[in-house]
Amino acid sequence: MFNLYWADESGLPAGDRGVAYGDGLFETIRMHGDRGVLLSRHLARMVRDAGRLGIPVAITDLRKACTAAVSRYADRFANKENDCGWVLKLTLTRGEGGRGYQPGSGIRPNLMVSASPMAAAPFTFGAAADVSRVPLTVNPLLAGIKSLNRLEQVMAAREITGELFEVVMSDSAGNLVEGTRTNLLLRVPGVWVTPPAKSLAVAGILRQWVLEKLRAKGEVVEERAVSIGDVLGPHCEGFYLLNSVIGVVPVRRFAGQDLPADDGLATIFNPLDLLE
Repeated sequence: MFNLYWADESGLPAGDRGVAYGDGLFETIRMHGDRGVLLSRHLARMVRDAGRLGIPVAITDLRKACTAAVSRYADRFANKENDCGWVLKLTLTRGEGGRGYQPGSGIRPNLMVSASPMAAAPFTFGAAADVSRVPLTVNPLLAGIKSLNRLEQVMAAREITGELFEVVMSDSAGNLVEGTRTNLLLRVPGVWVTPPAKSLAVAGILRQWVLEKLRAKGEVVEERAVSIGDVLGPHCEGFYLLNSVIGVVPVRRFAGQDLPADDGLATIFNPLDLLE
């Protein structure tokens, strides 16, 4: 079991290891009323990846925290004009204790719960994106975990200005890996292409769900490196950004070049169809 904290009250204690060292992980879940988009998958990922970090947590306890959050927050975001729902954030840390990097013994995890309104999508016919100047380095031990260590993404996100919706980060070889808050999906003739999970800082919930559904429909999906040339070249039929809060976002302009923009995938994979 964990200590439960509400962000609109005191928040986490100053000695929390998540605050001091980024020793923890988080989930952001799109909510509508008392239901969440792919909620079970979010909670299962938190349990799995917390285990990789050596932080004990049970999915039953996380579900209880979500139920309490719905009771606390859902009515605050109900019946609003142009209601887009709300966003539930769960931040799980190793807890409080241990001076320096080495954790103390007998530490009890902390869970901080917060909520915010869901922002309306700022695009209609696709979004503009660019290549970030900030490289992305993925430690194999932490690959895919939505950990609290997000400084590279913070630095890259500072480049999002003007009409840009997102910037895409590259690895040391110059291959496109992921956006600051999104995973990538490219359509070329007869094939869907996405960077492999082992190369990702965050292996997104919606990314995995979309790949499963495409394969179930008989579509060919390849997990391989994606170059800038793949996106800007003549064979690109569509470039998409995936995030379980904002859904599937077609990119209409990338690195200053217009792309074929098709919202068909975004229509098929509507987050509101995935509430549970």
